[in-house]
Amino acid sequence: MIKKILIANRGEIACRVIKTAKKMGIATVAVYSDADRDALHVKMADEAVRLGPAPSSQSYIVLEKIIGAIRQTGADAVHPGYGFLSENSAFAAALEAEGVAFIGPGVAAIEAMGDKITSKKIAAEAGVNTVPGHMGLIENADEAVRIASSIGYPVMIKASAGGGGKGMRIAWNDQEAREGFQSSKNEAKSSFGDDRIFIEKFVTQPRHIEIQVLGDKHGTTLYLGERECSIQRRNQKVIEEAPSPFLDPETRKAMGEQAVALAKAVGYHSAGTVEFIVDGEKNFYFLEMNTRLQVEHPVTELITGIDLVEQMIRIAAGEKLSFAQDDVKLNGWAIESRLYAEDPYRNFLPSIGRLTRYRPPEEGEAADGSIVRNDTGVYEGGEISMYYDPMVAKLCAWAPGEGAGARLAAVDAMARALDDFEVEGIGHNLPFLSAVMQQERFREGRLTTAYIAEEFPDGFHGVEPDAAAVRLLAAVAAIVHRNVQERASTISGTVGNHRRVVGSKWVVKLGSIEEAVTLRTEEGKTVALFENGPNLSVIGSWVPGQRHALFTIDAPDLAARRTIGVKIDLIGSCIRLRWAGIDIAARVRSQRVAELARHMPVKLPPDTSKMLLCPMPGVLTVVTVKVGDKVEAGQTLATVEAMKMENSLKAERQAIVKRVVATSGQSLAVDELIMEFE
Repeated sequence: MIKKILIANRGEIACRVIKTAKKMGIATVAVYSDADRDALHVKMADEAVRLGPAPSSQSYIVLEKIIGAIRQTGADAVHPGYGFLSENSAFAAALEAEGVAFIGPGVAAIEAMGDKITSKKIAAEAGVNTVPGHMGLIENADEAVRIASSIGYPVMIKASAGGGGKGMRIAWNDQEAREGFQSSKNEAKSSFGDDRIFIEKFVTQPRHIEIQVLGDKHGTTLYLGERECSIQRRNQKVIEEAPSPFLDPETRKAMGEQAVALAKAVGYHSAGTVEFIVDGEKNFYFLEMNTRLQVEHPVTELITGIDLVEQMIRIAAGEKLSFAQDDVKLNGWAIESRLYAEDPYRNFLPSIGRLTRYRPPEEGEAADGSIVRNDTGVYEGGEISMYYDPMVAKLCAWAPGEGAGARLAAVDAMARALDDFEVEGIGHNLPFLSAVMQQERFREGRLTTAYIAEEFPDGFHGVEPDAAAVRLLAAVAAIVHRNVQERASTISGTVGNHRRVVGSKWVVKLGSIEEAVTLRTEEGKTVALFENGPNLSVIGSWVPGQRHALFTIDAPDLAARRTIGVKIDLIGSCIRLRWAGIDIAARVRSQRVAELARHMPVKLPPDTSKMLLCPMPGVLTVVTVKVGDKVEAGQTLATVEAMKMENSLKAERQAIVKRVVATSGQSLAVDELIMEFE
C-alpha cells in the first residue's frame, strides 16, 4: 500500500484528499506558494514544501518544482486534485519515470481525453453519441466566424485543453464569434498554456449531466450514477445534484454504458467523469471526459456511500475494485452549492480579502435524517487571494428517500444550511444560492444550462420579500430592537424609583415598506401582532452581540411550524437582516419617531454615470480607447483579469472619452477610476 502521498494542489481539494489519506493511515505532504503559506491544507498535512511565488505559473504548475518536493519528502504517490497539473500527461509521465504512483489514469488516457478534438473522435469510434461541430483547430478569428456560420448559430467556442469553464464562450452571431474566439484563446493560454480552439454546435435548452466512472487496472470499469450540473454561470458550475431529476432508469443505463465503453476504449483506470449534454427529449451527446476527480464528486459519494478518493488511492496501489456494477445503489438525494468569493450584486465579479468571519453550518446528521457536509480549504482570519480560483467551500446536503420527495427534502436541508453559513469580509454568492433554493422552477427540477441567464436576466439584485416574509422579518427586527432596548435599560439602572420602560408598539421599516408591530410576551414566547395580516408566534433566543440566531415561527398561514436561521447585524440605528436570499435593512422606531421620519429627505448616491470604475480587484490588461474617442453602447472599453478570468468592461451608452486615468498592467482596487467621459 502507498505510504506517503504528496498532494499537488491547494485549497479545499487538498484538504479533502488529506482527510481520506489520514483515515487510511497514509502520511501526507502539502505544497504551497508564498500566498498559501498559512493555508489550511498546509496546516492539515504532515509535511509541507514551499514551491515559490504566488502565481500558479511560478509554483503549482511548475512540474520541476513538484518533482523536487517529491524527492525532498520521499513521497511514493501523488494525488493531483483537479485543475493545475491534474490532466497534464507530461506530469504523469514524469512521475512514472521517478517510480512514483500517479493517483489518476495512465498517460495514454490523459492524452487521448485531454485533447477535446481527439476525445470526440475516439468517442465516436466507441459508439458514443457526439455533438456536431468542427473538430479541426482554428487559426484566427476570421476562420472562427466562417466555421461558426457554416455550423449554424448558436455555437460553443472552446479551448481544446480547457476545463472548469475556462476558455469557453457561446456565440450567437459573427461579432460574438470573433470576440469569443480571442477571449477563449487568451484564457486558454493563461490557464492551460495551450491556446488551441475548436467550435461545436450549442444545443439549445440543454442539461449538463455527467456520469461518474471508476475503473481498476484489472479490467473492471463501472459507472456510479449521474450528476446534474445544469446550474451554471459563464460555463462554470454553481449548483450540482445527484441523481438528476430529469433522467429515467433507461436513459441513466444507456448513458452509463456509453461512458464505460469510452473509458474502456482508452484503457482508463481511476476515477473519471464523462460529461454529456442532454436535450429536452433525453437525447444525449458526449461533451468531454475529465480524467480526474471532479469538484462535484461529494454528491456521488453521498448517494453511493463510496469514498472516491479512497478508491483512487487503492486503484493506484494496484488493488482490484471490491464491488461490481450490480452492487452500486443510489440512495437518497444530494445537492452541492459552490460558495464562491464572487459578489452577486456586482454581476458575480471576483472578490478578495480577509475572512473576518467564517462559520460554516454544523456538519453531520440532523433530526430529520438529512446530512450536511462542507468541503473547504479556508478558515476565519484567512485570506482569499486574487491568484487562484474563487471557490471558498462546497456545501452539500443529503436527504433520505427517493424521487421528488427526497429531492425537496435535500433542497430544504440545503436552504437551512445556507442560512446558517456565516461569511464576512468578502463578497460572496451565499444570498444567490439561497435565492435559487426558494425558486419554484428549481424546486420542480426544470433546469437547463441557461437557468441563471433566464431567471436572472438583469443580474442578481437580491430577493424582494413577499408579504409573509415582510411580516416575519418585521417581527424579528422588532424583537431584536426590543432586546437591545431592554439590555440598555438594565445597564442604565434606575434613577430614584424610576426606570426607563421599553415600549411594545413599534413601526418597522423594511426597505420602503412599513409594518406596525405590537409585541406581547406570553408563556416563553413572543406574539407579534400586526394591523395587516395574521399574527406570528415567535420563539427565539437572540441576545445583543449574536450574529446569527434561530427563530421558531408559528402562524395561521404557515403549513407547519418552521425554524429559520437569520443573520443579524446592528449598524448604528439600523438592523441588517439576511435570510433566504433576502438582505434588507430594518429600522425600528416608536410610532411618533416613525411619523417624523417620513418627512426626512432621502440621501441620493453620488453620480458615477460619467465614470468607468473597476468593478473588482484585478489587473487592467487592456485599454481599448483613448482620449477623444467616441464610444458606442456595448463597446469594450477595457479588460480586467482576476482569478484567472477575463472580464470585459463595456460602455453603457454613447459617450466621448474625456480622460484615461489607469494604464495597462496596473493593479486596481474595487471602484478605482479607469476613465471619465464628457
